[in-house]
Amino acid sequence: MSIASQALDQGQGILRLAPAWVPRVYCIPGRRIRLHPDDYYAFGTHRGGIDERWFASTTPADNGPDTSPDEGLSRIVAPGGGVLLRDAVAELGAALIGDRLWRGYGRWPMYSKFFDNLGPLPFHIHHQQQHAAMTGKRGKPETYWFPPQVNNHGGRFPHTYFGLHPSTTRGQVADAIRAFSRGDNRITALSRAYRLDPGTGWDVPPGVLHAPGSLCTYEPQADSDVFCMYESVVDHMPLPAALLWKDCPADRVGDIDWLLDLIDWDINRDPDFAANRRMQPKPVADPALTRDEGYEARWVCWRSPHVSAQELTVLPGASVIVRDAAAYGCVAMQGRGMIGVHRLETPTLIRFGELTNDEFFVSEQTACAGVRIVNASDVEPLVILKHYGPGNPDLRLPLSA
Repeated sequence: MSIASQALDQGQGILRLAPAWVPRVYCIPGRRIRLHPDDYYAFGTHRGGIDERWFASTTPADNGPDTSPDEGLSRIVAPGGGVLLRDAVAELGAALIGDRLWRGYGRWPMYSKFFDNLGPLPFHIHHQQQHAAMTGKRGKPETYWFPPQVNNHGGRFPHTYFGLHPSTTRGQVADAIRAFSRGDNRITALSRAYRLDPGTGWDVPPGVLHAPGSLCTYEPQADSDVFCMYESVVDHMPLPAALLWKDCPADRVGDIDWLLDLIDWDINRDPDFAANRRMQPKPVADPALTRDEGYEARWVCWRSPHVSAQELTVLPGASVIVRDAAAYGCVAMQGRGMIGVHRLETPTLIRFGELTNDEFFVSEQTACAGVRIVNASDVEPLVILKHYGPGNPDLRLPLSA
């Protein structure tokens, strides 16, 4: 029996995952992802600080030529040595992620992450599929949720620029791109900033310009690390022009029209952008009924057809069985207890390279049969975030208020 099969069998359909840390050279960590203070530059200062932790990831990080082997990839914790989740999916197929996703994609087509920055990120874009395919990559829709448990402070700029003013023209954006190497190109003057509040979220389709703010963000997204940076100076830090052309075909480098074509102009200039993209949590089922059973469940990312996420809260002292129609990854945000046969603990502090008991992957068969989750505390709720791939059968729009 292979390591992956043995781990799935011993875990009764639930895999334990090791933390996957990712640095970014253009970011300063916000220090809210429970990593030890001495370890934020564990990859070396030349790689930048660790400001991301990736969950249920079969997607390698694209951090340039210095990217370390398996960076960004989730690893299964198993007796006799671990195995990458990517390799386990390739081996086990529908037995792990379900027939629907395996037939439709032949892979686990999403991952989630924390990104945790002291200041704002640069104004950038993730490609639509037709543009990403020109460099052999995939388009990247993403969603945001701001968990209260990791937002004890808001950082230096808890606001995000999304899209463009409805009156913005191609010429104005082209002028800003031309000014990229001449100092601050001030491209966010063409956008609108929105205040970020813990306990809320946003839907960010591919082709939308955005400059994420400094809240620690839980981000379910498609399995891609494709982007182009359109802002030349962010939070007083200049960016190299190589990031402007990062995922551009070699024969289109320097072609401003190509960068303009990456933009979904209709969504970016939507005068009702906030009304159409902001997400408030929605109950998965009647809260009165689920509370009687010992838990609460809310959709926290629900606008995108490509990914979705729930916040599950198991009440103090409760033991519940929760059923889902799809495979999912999950991470504990608060509390301790059990998930199936695994001990579940929310860490206070993690050393780089250490294992944790806070992250898991649940096979579709097990999710459908039901997962027993036990809250071992009689005073504190057990809170878990659950991230799903495309076409979640349980997500039926419109949702109730």
